[in-house]
Amino acid sequence: MTGPQLDHLVYAVPDLAAGVAAFTERTGVRPVPGGSHPGGTANHLVRFGPTAYLEIIGPDPEASARPRAFGLENLTAPRLAAWAVRPDDIDKSVRQARERGHDPGDVRPLSRRTPAGALLEWRLTRREDPAAVRPVPFLIDWGGTPHPAASADLPLVSLISFSAVHPEPDALRRDLAALDLRLDVSPGPEPALRAVIDTPLGPVTLR
Repeated sequence: MTGPQLDHLVYAVPDLAAGVAAFTERTGVRPVPGGSHPGGTANHLVRFGPTAYLEIIGPDPEASARPRAFGLENLTAPRLAAWAVRPDDIDKSVRQARERGHDPGDVRPLSRRTPAGALLEWRLTRREDPAAVRPVPFLIDWGGTPHPAASADLPLVSLISFSAVHPEPDALRRDLAALDLRLDVSPGPEPALRAVIDTPLGPVTLR
């Protein structure tokens, strides 16, 4: 079994239209609508390549309730909130991580429809976590669904670097190791994620 591969980064914004407009202005790249989730969120996407992407997620303007996912319920400014990795065998990865002292959460199904009406279905690990930023990734398995980043309709940017800040770097490294992951982690007062992407307007930092 190889180590999990980066699947996507989650950039949470309090207002989806405003967040997408701000990203477009900063990067010169306009994200493509991805669709709506049953939990009251919607997203726009850009890809890093054929197997990884950046998800800009915010409250679905068509939904009545403000979602709680990724801290959106109380979010007032954009932030890089989470990331996902794709293991060869998600169930085995969960069992292995628990044996090593880290619980990724239970594996649950989720889905969304694209603007064209296609149903995308996947499985991911979910746990009750009120943290604003989640430096340990969740696991995802797309099964038979085509990977979103495989679509040529998504604009392309390059991920230059990705790192984390944590008040207890060694503890974070242990949790990452339980998932067979390594990440550049530096000490700081509170958990944070940082990504630098290459765009037509030059490098842009998301945090």
